[in-house]
Amino acid sequence: MVSFYIPTHDAESWRERLADPQKQWRVGYSARALAYCWTAAEHGFPPEVARVFAESGLAAFAGIEPLLGLVEHKVKMPGRGFPSQTDLFVLAKANDQIVSMVVEGKVDEPLGDRLARWNDGTENKQTRLTAILDMLGLPPTVSGEVRYQLLHRMASAVIEARRFNARSAVMLIHSFSETNRWFADFETFLALYGRKGKIGEPVSLKTVDGLDLYAAWVHGDEKFRES
Repeated sequence: MVSFYIPTHDAESWRERLADPQKQWRVGYSARALAYCWTAAEHGFPPEVARVFAESGLAAFAGIEPLLGLVEHKVKMPGRGFPSQTDLFVLAKANDQIVSMVVEGKVDEPLGDRLARWNDGTENKQTRLTAILDMLGLPPTVSGEVRYQLLHRMASAVIEARRFNARSAVMLIHSFSETNRWFADFETFLALYGRKGKIGEPVSLKTVDGLDLYAAWVHGDEKFRES
């Protein structure tokens, strides 16, 4: 069935799209902070996000501008089960190419279970994991310390990139934590590709079947934790 999207009017419009509004839509929580931050942006991207791309020096992000943003966007994963529901999906354009971007907001909430805990060995989870690792250009076996959420969020960016014929797929963690809590888990994910990262710098991960994969950790304006 085709999905038809209705525009949001303000940050409060994001609330109804949450999986659990009562639990997630609270002052100091990432869903609310992300909504207020992005809707306050006057030129498409929040200033800190725009700055990260502008200062990256990467041709893939030259002149990047958002074309479309979908709140709490669901992407079907291989196998049975729930889709991956990212806080915000952004379809952007840069250097005359389409960019598929998933944005995950964080404050103090962890990045989900570690792979070793999530993967209970059932056939369906093995089917899903094998397919995700393949589309991410990773080997069949990876460290059980990596957070599964980072794998399926990156996979979401890849799946949507293929659907929209994008040249690049980006997973962006937008953290409003004073201490950038959980950045170490992001580094564990980067290590799967033999990469190291810095806060505020996009990392080129790999090119998989003509699609360039990137990941970035951006420190957001902490004032939005109080919005």
